[in-house]
Amino acid sequence: MTTFLFACAGLVVLSGLFLLFPGWAAKRPIDDGAQANLDWYRLRRAELAEAGETDLETDTQLRLLEDQQGQEGAAPAQPARHAFPLWALLPLVGLMSAWLYHELGAVTDVQIARQLGALGEAPSEAQLLQLMDAIEARAVQRPDNLHYLALLGRYQMGQGEFALAAETYDRMVQAAPEDPQGLAYAAQARYLADGRTLNATAQARAEQALAIDPQQRTALGLLGMAAFERGQFRAAIQYWERLIVMEAPGSEGQQLIAGVIAEARQRLGEEPVESPTDISPGVTVRVALPEGAELAESDTVFVLARAAASESRMPIAVQRLAASQLPATLRLDDSSSMAGQKLSEAGEILVLVQVSPAGTPGEENATWLGRIGPLQPSLSDEPRLITLAPRQG
Repeated sequence: MTTFLFACAGLVVLSGLFLLFPGWAAKRPIDDGAQANLDWYRLRRAELAEAGETDLETDTQLRLLEDQQGQEGAAPAQPARHAFPLWALLPLVGLMSAWLYHELGAVTDVQIARQLGALGEAPSEAQLLQLMDAIEARAVQRPDNLHYLALLGRYQMGQGEFALAAETYDRMVQAAPEDPQGLAYAAQARYLADGRTLNATAQARAEQALAIDPQQRTALGLLGMAAFERGQFRAAIQYWERLIVMEAPGSEGQQLIAGVIAEARQRLGEEPVESPTDISPGVTVRVALPEGAELAESDTVFVLARAAASESRMPIAVQRLAASQLPATLRLDDSSSMAGQKLSEAGEILVLVQVSPAGTPGEENATWLGRIGPLQPSLSDEPRLITLAPRQG
């Protein structure tokens, strides 16, 4: 910032030098017809002298004198002019530059970035309030800055100001109608603002978010909860089964979702799902890296099964591992099925493996991939080897 201000000051000084000292160009008359006539006369006299035509030379001299007298008589008197003090433009240029930068530049964005960097791990309420006031004002000036709207909406949600958050996320959706996260957040904020009631607009936004990103966590959780509260327990289970596979095994999130799934099954009068130790038709695979290859321990490994004859990319069964667990042997069967489907009834299946540094499923998010199939689910527990390879492109 300091460097930029010095650079601006230098440019103002430089422009001032051009105004005060525009140059010392030789002063030439605006109408240089007399000089042109003189040059013509000299040339013509040389030609006539060579031809020996002295009378014509005399006539030429007379014409030249007449032209000079006509030009002198026709020259209008120029009124006296007072020189404008050009130095007075210097402060005007400086003030206009500063004003334009403040209005059109990024000085406010730099200040907000500094405030964000200075918050630390435990910011005070006063610091947060001051920062959010600045972000809210800047979001009005820069409505296309989705980062500001996302920060403002998250703060309002944390403060329990759900109606304000819903309005903020509405602006975010208007600016980026194809952003699945913005759509899901807008639906969630409206759901909470309306007293945990999912109206038609909010539901449409959550469903649109899933159409764009089938793994959108906020939309899956919201639609599952709304379906549960409406007594649509089967639909709630289907949403939550898609969500639970994205949680780390044994994590608090996985246990919480498993609990609500069990509650929904109980409301339907269903028996608990089969224990993972019970063997149903499926496939056992061993996932391994090539010799000498390594993964970051924080990478996530998704093992998915889907119907070989289906054009849908929706998996039937999913298991999630940490990269540090490789090589690993695991089984995909009805116990790992999701969305109300059964692997044992899927016919031929493909088994896909995706390694995601960000923990998000999908080939586009993977750095390593593996594949085997088509396979027919069976009771055999003989593992089929899947060797991972780097994703091309």
